[in-house]
Amino acid sequence: MPKLTKRAVEALPVEAKDYFVWDSQIAGFGVRVMPSGAKTYQAQYRKGGRTRRVSIGRHGKITVDEARKLAKELMGQVAKGENPAEEIAQHRRAPTVAALCERFFDTHVKERCKASTQGEYRRAIDLFIVPAIGNFKVVELERKDIAELHHKFRDKPYQANRTLGVLSKMFNLAEIWGLRPDGSNPCRHVPKYREEKRERFLCQDELQRLGQALTDAERDSSESPFVIAAFRLFILTGCRLGEIQTLQWSFITDAGMELPDTKTGARRIPLPQAARAVLTALPRLANNPYVIAGAISGYYATDLQKPWRRIRKRAGLHDVRIHDLRHTYASNAVSSGMPIQMVGRLLGHSQIQTTMRYAHLADDPVRQAAEKNAARLDTFVGVREPQQALRLVR
Repeated sequence: MPKLTKRAVEALPVEAKDYFVWDSQIAGFGVRVMPSGAKTYQAQYRKGGRTRRVSIGRHGKITVDEARKLAKELMGQVAKGENPAEEIAQHRRAPTVAALCERFFDTHVKERCKASTQGEYRRAIDLFIVPAIGNFKVVELERKDIAELHHKFRDKPYQANRTLGVLSKMFNLAEIWGLRPDGSNPCRHVPKYREEKRERFLCQDELQRLGQALTDAERDSSESPFVIAAFRLFILTGCRLGEIQTLQWSFITDAGMELPDTKTGARRIPLPQAARAVLTALPRLANNPYVIAGAISGYYATDLQKPWRRIRKRAGLHDVRIHDLRHTYASNAVSSGMPIQMVGRLLGHSQIQTTMRYAHLADDPVRQAAEKNAARLDTFVGVREPQQALRLVR
């Protein structure tokens, strides 16, 4: 076996079958000559009773000296008990982030998440994750890659943070599935952007304008009676969009609305008399189990956003969302003196922290009561005008 040199490698003939020529100085270092004429440097060793071989580089792309140096490094790894050939093979077999996304969606999201959450996850995967890092190997992704992706959407802080949350959950599962080492989640310590929590409540005047807009739309039949009923129910019950949109007649009992599946699980919602009156005025369509019937027979109204935009324009409430009707329900309950825990139960919150966003509104009735009480007492002990005080002294 000769010492491999540039001249010796280039002089090797091309044959019908590939063959190896090994270096005389470093055991296991050689060159493979292919029938195509390609010549690649190799490092060969035995591990676990098997011969392992690693391709170092193609002649012409790297020099013999560079290949020899890399071969020495590989043999050093083998001497330490490592298996570089198997590590390289595992890396080649390692899934991409795009593949992990599909596994995550099929085996976790579809089985554990509600349809609305599935849609949010699918959107984050298709629009933000796969286009940016889909081709990365799962084992290669680093924190800087996640930070760069998060920073890319800094002008959309809410979406950036939701995407980060999806990635974090996905890489937690990658560790469970053995695709990454434990504790290697690249999303760790990537700070979220500050989100401005929107708290839009309708005041009394705005509620009156909205009520008038609903009445006018009902009179001129510009909107479906089912759509109008939906918005009235949002205001009177504080329910979420999906809870009213998919409400079925069979869910309505003497105890209220018995919803089998909501964001926080099965839930019973009180149905006050005003809300029952809205339901009583609605017709029940044959072969349609839904209260808020849609245009398609047997289905519920799938799009309430378009009619809402028309109604809010009619009421002059251009910045009000459907979800703000739920905020309005909660704010009125708290402002009337209802305990925050009771408000949380009415809204179906699983954690009191979620309801605490309305806690500051509880100060209003307390402040008003304090003003009234102090005004009564002030008639006896209040500060008087100087002249009036002088007359009292005399």
